[in-house]
Amino acid sequence: MPNVIARLDGCELSYGERVILKNCSLDVVEGAITCIIGLSGAGKSTILRLLDGLRKPNSGHVYVRGTDICHISEEALNEIRQSISLSFQFAALLDSLTVGENVALPLRERMRHSDGEVKRAVDEALELVGLGSSYDAMPSELSGGMLKRAGFARAIVTRPELVLYDEPTTGLDPIVTHLITDTIVSLRQKLGGTAVVISHDLHSIFMMADYVAMLFEGAIIAYGSVDEIKASDNPIVQQFLAGSEVGPIPL
Repeated sequence: MPNVIARLDGCELSYGERVILKNCSLDVVEGAITCIIGLSGAGKSTILRLLDGLRKPNSGHVYVRGTDICHISEEALNEIRQSISLSFQFAALLDSLTVGENVALPLRERMRHSDGEVKRAVDEALELVGLGSSYDAMPSELSGGMLKRAGFARAIVTRPELVLYDEPTTGLDPIVTHLITDTIVSLRQKLGGTAVVISHDLHSIFMMADYVAMLFEGAIIAYGSVDEIKASDNPIVQQFLAGSEVGPIPL
C-alpha cells in the first residue's frame, strides 16, 4: 500500500441537528493529488478543515503523519499545522497589502526569517505560479485567475508537505480553469508534496487526480483512481458523473 500522510477514520460531525459527516473515512496518499467530489453542501470543505485542524469531529479520529490531531494540545497541533497549508476558495488576500506582502504573511507569522530571505522565498513562490512580475501589484489589479494563483503562492511559500485546495476553479472560465488545473499539477511535481482538492469541475478533476473520493450523505461512498471511479457500478456515482436528474440521488 502507498504511504498515507493523513487519514480520516470514522469521523462524525454535526452542526446542531444537521449531520455533515457520518462515519466518514478517507486516506490521503503521500505524493498524490486526491480530489473529493460530491453534491453542493455535502461537507467537502469540512473535510479540509478537519485535515487542517480548524475543526474537530464530534467523534472519530483525524491522523496526520500518524498523530491523532483531535487529541493533542494546541501547541502540538500548531506544530503539525506548520506542514499543512489551506488555499481558500476566493484566495482571501488582504486588499490593503500588495500581492508580495500577502504571500509573505505565513513566513512572517510562522517562521523567523530575515527580510531578504522572505523576499527570495516570495519571489520563488510567485514565479512557480506564473506571477513573477506581480510582487508589487495590489489584489484589486489582478484578474480572478491571477488572484487564485496568488493564493496558491501564499499556500506553498512555506513549502508545506500537504496543500489543501478549496474549490480552486470556482467562477473561472474554461481557459483559466485549465491554467489553474495545470498549476496545481505543476506545483505538486516541482515541490514533491501532497494535495487534496475540492472541486465540482469533473473535467479538471479527471485531468489532475491520482485518486478520487466521492462524498455522499456524510460518508465516502467511492474511492479509487480516475478510471476506477469512471467504471464504478455505484448508481449514485454514475448519476453524479453523468449529471443526470434520473437516479437514486434525491433532488
